[in-house]
Amino acid sequence: MESNKEEQAEATLWARKSWALLSAVRSQSPLIQCITNFVSMDLMANTLLSAGASPAMLHALEEIPDFTPQVHALCLNVGTLSADWLPAMKLAAQLARKSGKPWVLDPVAAGASGFRLKACLELVELKPTVIRGNASEIIALANASVGPTKGVDSSHKSTDAVESAKSLARASGAVVAVSGAVDIVTDGERVVGAHNGVAMMTKITATGCSVTALIAAFIAVDQAHVLEATAAALSLFGIAGEMGMEMANGPATLRIHLIDSLHGLDEACVLSRVKITSLS
Repeated sequence: MESNKEEQAEATLWARKSWALLSAVRSQSPLIQCITNFVSMDLMANTLLSAGASPAMLHALEEIPDFTPQVHALCLNVGTLSADWLPAMKLAAQLARKSGKPWVLDPVAAGASGFRLKACLELVELKPTVIRGNASEIIALANASVGPTKGVDSSHKSTDAVESAKSLARASGAVVAVSGAVDIVTDGERVVGAHNGVAMMTKITATGCSVTALIAAFIAVDQAHVLEATAAALSLFGIAGEMGMEMANGPATLRIHLIDSLHGLDEACVLSRVKITSLS
């Protein structure tokens, strides 16, 4: 009985924290610079806008010195990586850190090639605040190894990557998030799970990229509680997916309703639907 009360109290705290963070994003409208892939730009920008943040899809090396120090957070995504983009990514990460701004790395298909893995490992050395990927990506980074992947899709479950995520978090100093049926978030010691979302979200390209950008917006308004902000962003994006699925006929309509649902999230909905639990 006592443990049920404790679980209920923890669930309430997570829900209230999630609502407070979303409210802060809406009131502060943090500017989030995204150096991201061509596939994800549209949905990522619309996700940020619907949550109340301000996206800037700016990646020209020549603009980074003037622009990046002014942003509230930076999101780097290597989905359609080319050698031309790496210098801009690295400089943006360096300037974000120098300016005391948080930054998030999305190591898309990190283990798919030696070039991609090397680029991701070099970015990890620049001390991201959060690393968010699927299980296969996080395992590849933790092991620093090229391995079998299904393109940008994971060939592992998120729960398969818990130890790799903890190891990567300890080695990098970043909070590590692993997307899956249960989203795992760890700082190397604590492990929490965000249990919201629907399977159909995996049928829409760039949902993972978009939640990474949302994480950037959430940590921009609360740099002191990175693990909590990361888990809240994952949970709320999942709730938007759940609500969108109630109106959708398939992936195309879910994409539309996902954005609408994120924009329309209210306090009652957040407090009743957030499902975040401690796993360690």
